[in-house]
Amino acid sequence: MSDSLTQALGPRHAVVTGGGSGIGAAVARALVASGVHVTLMGRDATRLARQAEALNDLGTVHVQSVDVTSPDSVSTAFAAATVQHGAIDILINNAGQAEAAPFAKTDLALWQRMLDVNLTGVFLCTQAVLPSMLERRSGRIVNVASTAGQIGYAYVAAYCAAKHGVIGMTRSLALEVATRGVTVNAVCPGYTETELLKQSIGKIVAQTARSEDEAREALLRSNPQRRFVTPEQVANSVLWLCSPGSESITGQTISISGGEVM
Repeated sequence: MSDSLTQALGPRHAVVTGGGSGIGAAVARALVASGVHVTLMGRDATRLARQAEALNDLGTVHVQSVDVTSPDSVSTAFAAATVQHGAIDILINNAGQAEAAPFAKTDLALWQRMLDVNLTGVFLCTQAVLPSMLERRSGRIVNVASTAGQIGYAYVAAYCAAKHGVIGMTRSLALEVATRGVTVNAVCPGYTETELLKQSIGKIVAQTARSEDEAREALLRSNPQRRFVTPEQVANSVLWLCSPGSESITGQTISISGGEVM
């Protein structure tokens, strides 16, 4: 990312959910390096504090615990962040979870869990910031979806359904607020080098006769570039969507997948 872009945002306030690791942590780092005051939100307070400490040498980072599936928790967390650090200018809906199961063995509890974390959480957090953004006629919302929201994958029907829902909500809301100074976009990473990927590889190894290297290779075959996406590559796209000059980009789903989705 060029120096001009990384310094362009200035002292705005951004909330990054699921900011304690992986893509969320990389997005937070990119925003802080751009001069943004960042509030990291998530369920694991210890992980958030560790990440905030790692970023404090770059700029202002705060921590706020939240359960994105709980309306009360979201309301309390976003109100506290606003009181302590000012109006929220940027929202990165990154918190998410993936679980795999054959469709016939996907029970209602798993189905609901995937919808609650991956879709309802985006809805609740967006509702928490949108009124103020509309009042100020300024705001950027970026939803971290997935290529699973653009195409289907076997054994993750509930996750795919939730991520497809995120993309549908992104497009609908973008149209609603198109004339009111707020942009709403989604980024859709393919397989990315995160803890979630490690868990996926571990499950393949546990459930098949494949080695870890064989499991990684099986997942790599979905990417025409034959490499996994990095969290920093996703963060660069998110930063661009939040930066001056991208005001006309809204309602979009940007695939970051090495050509897997076109």
